Amino acid sequence: MTMTPSEKPRRSRGALGLVAVILAAAAITAVWGILTRERAMAELSRETREMAVTTVAVTKPTKGDASEDVSLPGSVQPYTDAAIFARTTGYLKKRYADIGSRVKAGQVLAEIDTPEIDQQLMQARADLATAEANAKLAKTTADRYQDLMKTDSVSRQDLDNAVGSYEARQAASASASANVKRLEELQKFKTIYAPFDGVITARNTDIGALIGNGANAKELFHIASMDRLRIFVSVPQLYARSARPDTAADIDIQELPGRKFTGRVARTAQSIDQNSRTLLVEIDLDNPHREILPGSFAQVHLKLPTSATTFRLPVTALIFRSEGLRIATVKDGVVSMIPIALGRDFGSTVEVVSGLTGTEAVVVNPPDSLANGQRVNVAATEPKRSQP
Repeated sequence: MTMTPSEKPRRSRGALGLVAVILAAAAITAVWGILTRERAMAELSRETREMAVTTVAVTKPTKGDASEDVSLPGSVQPYTDAAIFARTTGYLKKRYADIGSRVKAGQVLAEIDTPEIDQQLMQARADLATAEANAKLAKTTADRYQDLMKTDSVSRQDLDNAVGSYEARQAASASASANVKRLEELQKFKTIYAPFDGVITARNTDIGALIGNGANAKELFHIASMDRLRIFVSVPQLYARSARPDTAADIDIQELPGRKFTGRVARTAQSIDQNSRTLLVEIDLDNPHREILPGSFAQVHLKLPTSATTFRLPVTALIFRSEGLRIATVKDGVVSMIPIALGRDFGSTVEVVSGLTGTEAVVVNPPDSLANGQRVNVAATEPKRSQP
């Protein structure tokens, strides 16, 4: 069929319109694809940046109690303890006590045979008798010269000589008397007495043994009082000011499980030991049934008020570095490494005595790569569910 001249231009314009529509659709599809890929790349870049920042969990320090139940090791010692030495020389003649003997104050423990002291005493008494006789003769002579002087039968010089001789003889007699008393007192030491009620915890001599004194002295017996005990405890410097006299203390003894003994702080050393940085505290404890043996180990529980502000942290928050102990805190997404000082170890938690104010957000389980000034993300904590 043959087209007319007017139909040809119309067909040409329709074809051109169709081509234009197809080209426009292709352009829109291309632009949409480009925009979609750009958004995907931007989202991927954002996620990559977020994943590059470390995410950490944090916790808040918990404040320590106003009073602390401080448990410390203690050493049990007798309230009165003495080593018994001899004050004289000789040989042990008899002994009346042995290890474990319970003795009373003034009870005889042993007797010493002192032949040398006995002979010296006899000689001293003889010297005293001689001195007294000479003094008596000098007094008679001085009295006689006093009478003769009244008639001018002797000179003043002779009288002065007689009076001076009497005074010298009198002084010699006093010296001899003092020597006798000294030896008599020394002879009394041949009997050894118990100085107080207690138990003989050591015996280092036996019958026939040579007994010396001074530089050659040897301990004969050791006696300890057990009705009352002293328990010595070394309190850390942090609690030194709180460990005051009359503070109650509960005491556990290893060989008496389940038993609780109560004593009180009697006195303190009032000085910090420079080697251990502790305060020596003494606790008095009554032991009427002698159940607790001196020398035992004791676990002492002191309820001490503390004026120091302490905090507790989980042990998983501690960071051990070459420069010292640190913890990591987060503020505005930035990490800060803070040095701290520890107190006591409670197992899963530790006591921090310095370095914290209590408001910090402390990182728990910090990675080894964590550094000061590093930016981090803080993991959201799930709210605690209320118990039905």
